[in-house]
Amino acid sequence: MNHRELFFRHVAQTSPSPLAIEIVKAEGALLVDAKGKEYLDLIGGISVCNTGHRHPKVTAAIKKQVDEYLHVLVYGELVQSPQVLYAKLLTDHLPASLNTVYFTNSGAEATEGAMKLAKRVTNRPKIAAFKEAYHGSTQGALSILGDEYWRNAYRPLLPGIVHLAYNQFDSLEEVDHSTACVIAETVQAESGIMAPSKEWMQALRKRCDETGTLLVLDEIQAGFGRTGTLWAFEQFGIVPDILLLGKALGGGMPLGCFIADQKLMRQLTADPVLGHITTFGGHPVSCAAGLASLQALLDEGMMNGIREKEAFFVARLSGPLIRSVRTCGLWMAVEFDSFDINQQVISRCLERGLLTDWFLFAPQCMRIAPPLVLTGQQIEQACAIITGSINEIAGA
Repeated sequence: MNHRELFFRHVAQTSPSPLAIEIVKAEGALLVDAKGKEYLDLIGGISVCNTGHRHPKVTAAIKKQVDEYLHVLVYGELVQSPQVLYAKLLTDHLPASLNTVYFTNSGAEATEGAMKLAKRVTNRPKIAAFKEAYHGSTQGALSILGDEYWRNAYRPLLPGIVHLAYNQFDSLEEVDHSTACVIAETVQAESGIMAPSKEWMQALRKRCDETGTLLVLDEIQAGFGRTGTLWAFEQFGIVPDILLLGKALGGGMPLGCFIADQKLMRQLTADPVLGHITTFGGHPVSCAAGLASLQALLDEGMMNGIREKEAFFVARLSGPLIRSVRTCGLWMAVEFDSFDINQQVISRCLERGLLTDWFLFAPQCMRIAPPLVLTGQQIEQACAIITGSINEIAGA
């Protein structure tokens, strides 16, 4: 029995029709399957592989750490240099109030930790999130997920959750003195790359300040240069009380974190003791990989050309079936009239050696979130495949 057959027999399936391509090699912005076919990767592991697949500094850091130690004890009890050094590097590149890192296994777990922290700090029952928001798939994260289609099958969920309209000023009136926190994506991902106005983000920050509500910004997909700056919130002139990171945080290894001021984070340490605990959160190999990845991102100037690459894509993405192209750095949604058309384009692209995807709340939109190391020549190749696929479907 081959690996594909074993995949369908023994690996839990998350959709009726997975791609089921057997990948045997990945490097930079390229994937290679078991038959030797190359795919240009426009997904980047869903905004994970910002510094590219298997960046040499990341693989070297992983090998070095494996030779030293793996898991040694539950998180937070022993001094582990990969955790310490990575937390220092992260906070060195964040505002002063974001100075304490709690490492988790994933972005969803970071969301869960932030929800607990906000309730603990404020002693308030209500959490506000936004329609068409995605923060993970665990029970707490699912409770704040902004689409009833995805929530309904798993009720009852957490009480005290309200869903507001994103980028709408009137919705902020629902944030009041019973609200522990507002959790928002700095740029909404799964609704098809929806960036709010600067004025609205600043009004959100102001409303939280007025009501004593903590502002939690989710940059699990938006962080690490994806939008053209290291953190997307820099573009709005605000600072969150709690920042959520994941995906690219681990440089290809599983890792998440929530970051806050130490005076907030300390409240998880007593009454009760071990107020938030994880066995494998901040695994030393994941932290070593993430540390090397962020250092490479900074040292090698990978963010310097993001705006140019964004413009390069936009100038070349055309076709009779495209309705709009929304972008925020090297992060794009190419919109068609329907999910059916989008699926056809995605399938044609895959046949031609280009891997892309759709969005949970905007299935009519094609996802483009490639490694930031994608070259101009690769962008030309990608756009030629996309436009060629569109023209074939349109009969142009």
